[in-house]
Amino acid sequence: MMMTAIQLPLADRTEAGRLLAEALPDYLGRMDLLVLALPRGGVPVAAEVARALAAPLDLMLVRKLGVPGQPELAMGAIASGGAQVLNPDIIRALGISRPAIERVTESEQRELERRETAYRGTRLPPALAGRCVILVDDGLATGATMRVAVQAAAAHGPAELVVAVPVASTEAVDLVAEQADRVVELATPEPFMGVGAWYDRFSQTTDDEVRALLDEAWQREDHHSS
Repeated sequence: MMMTAIQLPLADRTEAGRLLAEALPDYLGRMDLLVLALPRGGVPVAAEVARALAAPLDLMLVRKLGVPGQPELAMGAIASGGAQVLNPDIIRALGISRPAIERVTESEQRELERRETAYRGTRLPPALAGRCVILVDDGLATGATMRVAVQAAAAHGPAELVVAVPVASTEAVDLVAEQADRVVELATPEPFMGVGAWYDRFSQTTDDEVRALLDEAWQREDHHSS
């Protein structure tokens, strides 16, 4: 866990990414480094981190499982490759049935597959085995989405698994720290009130913005490797 003094609210995700990169100097120049963004909001943050650390950028596709009727409240999350994390406390407290969970999971699985095609096209996912992987999002509220991202990445055998976010709740940091090798967060404001509360500009990142940032990063990577 790491904390750096920053001024809140952050201007936007781009500024958040620049500040987050400054908190990761140990990773600059590592040849085995890979930065994985959680779409969509994590992509602008991760793009700045990857650029500053001269690292390749790619995606860890994850979908939150929203509570029926309260989609912003996470009862769990899924990731590419079949990884799933559920929040039993929320499921039990709200009396959510297994069929309801399955319906939401099926819907989010379809969206996950759509995004895989929309963002990646025919480009193959990167190999994670033996690499230092930094998972980046724009913030952690419950931590459910990042926990499933960590679980999905860990299944591929990375040498080191780091989670890096600009803002997070202390509860989410504690949960994610149980699974990741290291958690780097710039601020853990209390009461947390949600990720968007700590940004001046927090408009939804679009599919077009995601593709543009990935294309720029992939062109840079292909140029360096040619």
